[in-house]
Amino acid sequence: MIRALIVDDEPLARRRLARALARIEQVEVLGEAGNIREAARAIDEQAPNLLLLDIQMPNGSGFDLLAGLASPVPAVIFVTAFDRYAVSAFDARAIDYVLKPVEFERIAAAVERAREALRAQQHEQRLEELQEVVAALRAELARRDEQALTFWVNSRGESHRVAASDIVWIEAERDYARIHTATRSWLYHESLSSLEARLDPKSFVRVHRSAILRRDRVTAYVRGAFASLTAILDTGAQVRVGRTYERAIRSEIREQPGS
Repeated sequence: MIRALIVDDEPLARRRLARALARIEQVEVLGEAGNIREAARAIDEQAPNLLLLDIQMPNGSGFDLLAGLASPVPAVIFVTAFDRYAVSAFDARAIDYVLKPVEFERIAAAVERAREALRAQQHEQRLEELQEVVAALRAELARRDEQALTFWVNSRGESHRVAASDIVWIEAERDYARIHTATRSWLYHESLSSLEARLDPKSFVRVHRSAILRRDRVTAYVRGAFASLTAILDTGAQVRVGRTYERAIRSEIREQPGS
């Protein structure tokens, strides 16, 4: 018997899922949760063996809920508005995913996959796979958030949009900042400190009071005279690491595998 818990902040989506599950044999809907706190409490109290889980909800994401699960782990079907390209990479590892708006045939197929997985009782394997899926989906969300962050720059009476993901590095220029992409640079009317606060520290690192670099565009840190450091970017640009920031950069270098 499938004992399902529906976790989604949209009442209409929950009703649609409940109606679909009611048409499938040997499926019992234990209840519904509209946020992460309710879901965590329901899992503790009712021990479902299947979660139909949305991703973005109040009080944290579906990822936060999954990250706190302990073995034995319920089978999980993601019910998500992600585009197909964004989740297809997880299909082999997740029990299944269903795109909104939900169609009965798709839900029914997903439940059958979950039923097969539950018969196998591979709890530990599912936990490891689930953690991999959560990590991958978190990375996808971060990538999307970064793509959504854009800066409008002006040049010769025209406005151009520069995505954060296209920035190679940024340098201070008086009270402004100069944004460098792979093809050109732009003067942007905002201070470096203000930009630093808006950029994701997982993607960008400040290496000098006058410079911020995109981490994945750094190809090497070269030691120079008096043990100074210079960052080499994949565009060929060279940016000196300020003494205030050297300790943090050296620490990061030591923590990298093979360093």
